[in-house]
Formats: sequence, C-alpha cells, structure tokens
Amino acid sequence: MPDTIDRPDVTTDPLIRTDRGAVACLTLNAPRALNALSDGMLAALTGTLTELADDPAIRVIVLRGTGKAFCAGHDLKEMTAARAAPDGGAAYFADLFDRCGALMQAVPRQPQPVIAQVHGIATAAGCQLVASCDMAVAATGTRFGVNGVNIGLFCSTPMVALSRNIPRKQAFEMLTTGDFIDAHQARELGLVNRVVPPDALEAETMALAEQVAGKLGSAVRIGKGAFYDQMERDLAGAYALTRDAMVRNMMDDDTAEGIAAFIEKRPPNWSL
Repeated sequence: MPDTIDRPDVTTDPLIRTDRGAVACLTLNAPRALNALSDGMLAALTGTLTELADDPAIRVIVLRGTGKAFCAGHDLKEMTAARAAPDGGAAYFADLFDRCGALMQAVPRQPQPVIAQVHGIATAAGCQLVASCDMAVAATGTRFGVNGVNIGLFCSTPMVALSRNIPRKQAFEMLTTGDFIDAHQARELGLVNRVVPPDALEAETMALAEQVAGKLGSAVRIGKGAFYDQMERDLAGAYALTRDAMVRNMMDDDTAEGIAAFIEKRPPNWSL
C-alpha cells in the first residue's frame, strides 16, 4: 500500500489525487470517519471527477480509501446536526441526497473507466459508490452492506445502484435484513470483478487499471458512453446508438492506425 493509505495523517485534505502515468488514483482520506461521504468529501469527489473528465492524459481512475475502510456511507454526525434546522433538516437532506445522486450518476458518465479498490467495509452510500463504479476489485475480508435499515433508515438511494448490479431478490434481502455479504459473495452476485488477498489489492487493481489504460483512450471513451447509453434503449434503439458509436470510432485516425498495425503485425503508433 502507498503512503497515502498507510499514513492517513499525511494531509487533512478529504481527497488525495495521485497520478501514475495514465491512471489517476483518488484516495478518500477521512479514516477516522471511515471515509464517510461528508459534504466536503462529496464536493471534493465531484470537483475532481469534473476536472479529470477534460484531461485526455488520464485514461483510468481508481477510487480507494485510507485506514480501515473503503467508505462507510453518509456522515451521520452531519446528518444529525442538520436536524436542528427549523424544518427538521428536510431541505438539507433533499440537497444532500441530490448531491450524492449526482455524484453516483457522474461516475458512469465519466469518460474514463472508474475502478473501485475496496477494503474493509463498503456500506450504505459506500456500497452505492462501489456499485456505481465501472469495475471493482475487493480484498478478501471486505464486507458490503446497505444496512441503514438497522438504524431505521432504509437505504433507498443506495438501492438504485445496487439493484442495477445484482439480482433483485438478493438486493432486497440485503436492504431489508441489513445483513452484510462478503467479498466472495459480492463477486458471485456481480458487485465486484475480482477478489484478491489484502496484500495484493493495490497491485491487482493497478494491473487492471494499467491494462485498460494501455488501450486507445478515444476508443474506450466512446465505448464507455455507448455501453451505458445502449442499456437504456430497446433492442433496435441500442443497435442504432452503437452503430453511430462504431462510426465515430472508425473515423478516428488512431483507430485506422490500430487496424493497420494489426494487419502489418506491428505495435500501433497512436497519437494518444
């Protein structure tokens, strides 16, 4: 694990960005709060993803956390404090869940693939964040839950992403029982891609990120956008949309170079 994970007191910034070539690693850095999605954390994540969207040098983003957990969901202390408002916090809560929902929708819309590197626990909105990512690698021993029901708060917004990742009966059981699932169950259900020993988590995640980053960036960006857009269409609409994506991809000079290199049995000389 890098220093930003082993020594969380290096900085008080809620989010640390570390670029490794074409991979941007974003580290949630609030270990004492189990990297909760506080107002500050939501703002930092949203702002950094917006900046990265316009950076062609970054081809993959990795999300990870400091300390004992990936992310334990919303900051309950901030939510409790908001109840002191004259309206009981209703306006704050509506805004909070809007901001969180916007972040969760921004992750799949991000031009670059986003990979969650998960350890410890990912609960409530933290589990939602994993489900919103394009891929996820988890350490053995990691637990996943949408267990707000245990404290009387049904995880209604986290269930949006969760129920789009795993079968509905398993999602509903998690939501209504508050039970955790382990990393291997998460993989079986489709919530994560890979499960590895804790000491191999960073290396395995970076290997996946670097493999994807090694592909033609423009092709992956077109493909990622089409991947999510076609899922919202009927069959005919999906083929029409992906036809247009293939045309855009084929008109790219770097794609022409990639095809020529394959035919000529040589490495491609891409401009990006």
